[in-house]
Amino acid sequence: MAGRADPPEGGAAGAPGAGDEEYRSIVFDDTFVNAARLQEFSAEQRAVENAVAVRDREPPAEPSLSRAVPKQGLALAMIILLAFAAAIYLGANNPYQSPRSLAAGRPAGSTVALVPDGEVPGQIDVEAIFGSGPVREFGVGSGGLELPDPKSTTHFSREQVLTALTLAKEYLTASALNPDVLVGGSLNEVRQLLGIEQQRQFDAVMDDEAGRSWATDWLVRFDRERVEMADPHVRVSGAFTFTEAAEDVLEIAGHHVFVYALRPTDSMGASASLFGVRREVRFQFGKEELRDRNVVLRQVDTLAGPMACEADPAVAFEPLLAGESAPQTVVAGIDPLVPDADRPVLCAALMPGQLNLS
Repeated sequence: MAGRADPPEGGAAGAPGAGDEEYRSIVFDDTFVNAARLQEFSAEQRAVENAVAVRDREPPAEPSLSRAVPKQGLALAMIILLAFAAAIYLGANNPYQSPRSLAAGRPAGSTVALVPDGEVPGQIDVEAIFGSGPVREFGVGSGGLELPDPKSTTHFSREQVLTALTLAKEYLTASALNPDVLVGGSLNEVRQLLGIEQQRQFDAVMDDEAGRSWATDWLVRFDRERVEMADPHVRVSGAFTFTEAAEDVLEIAGHHVFVYALRPTDSMGASASLFGVRREVRFQFGKEELRDRNVVLRQVDTLAGPMACEADPAVAFEPLLAGESAPQTVVAGIDPLVPDADRPVLCAALMPGQLNLS
């Protein structure tokens, strides 16, 4: 049974619904009616005397801000505001801010030349010269640079203390035990352990622009035109200590004696003699230096001999070798009232007999 439908040729003109085709898409729903500017009165309202059929409607009141903004929007805005405030607070109080680096000037230094009384003893047999006296108890090479048990401090963890001790050992190994450095060879192993600021100062010193800083403050070095190593293995004795110098500064101090077997250059048959260097080296580390694995060299105090009082140890040590002796003269005097005078060369007497600097 067929349903209602217009005939295929279309509805007849004037037929019911024939003129409504163009208005079929217009739907008068509740939203449209409620938004109308005119409102028709009810039959009861129109029955009142002098009543009209329709009236103008008051425009709807503007919604308040609290009603215009959805509750979800207010909550989201509040969350964003709180997050922004928290970011500002944490940025100002962040415990993980990038640490500041330490100011790294030239290291303070002092050097005392130890002058022998008489000729310097020597032997052909290097093992024999090392095997007598207190030197036979020393360690060999970096094995003599023993580290203490690292412990945490107030502001530095155990791992940070261990890193600082390790870097201090690496610096002493490079600057006082490396045969290439000892006889004026490559300096890269020493230089690369310094920060950028001290690298510039180190380069200036090595280019003979020392000022009040000496090359022998940064490292142990001999004049290779005159001296060579009779044995590349240096004997070492001493210890490291660590403490906090300030809230953000860890200080490592190395107290060591280094003993070198030396002889004249190109003299394989010449007797070897011992040359001792006692150094107290102070390093400092901040959080940035530990992160970048750099040392800050603060102070180096050195006793070195046998050496003549007239020797100039600024660029390199000038050892007295086997059979040599020091002239018994005094270097230029020191005026304590002139604070800006050139750094003096200090002298002391080396104990007679076998080398003993411990």
